[in-house]
Amino acid sequence: MPFINVKTNVKLSEEKKQEIGNRLSEVISILPGKSYHYLMTAVEDNVSMMFHRDTVYNIAMVEVKLYGKSTRDAYQKLTEAICDIMHDEAGVDGKFCYVKFSEVEHWGFDGSLF
Repeated sequence: MPFINVKTNVKLSEEKKQEIGNRLSEVISILPGKSYHYLMTAVEDNVSMMFHRDTVYNIAMVEVKLYGKSTRDAYQKLTEAICDIMHDEAGVDGKFCYVKFSEVEHWGFDGSLF
């Protein structure tokens, strides 16, 4: 039950937002037991964001929430893939792309908990 929320200060076309979502769906399987079948994504563009007290950089904050846990190695590989996607699709250099992982113990779906 992963959820990936992308926030960037870059203005993106609808096609670029869709492509980011599609590519995230492809790489989520880097995490063992996760697939695009249950992945939910959100791409928020043109967000007022700063880095080093400046707005001149293309930047992104990507939050990955998942039910359960994964390994450091898998998180490292997914971070690399996410940074590549944000570079390719939004022009965000890897040093301006933060990725946060949250492991969720309780996750609700369809009126019940997993």
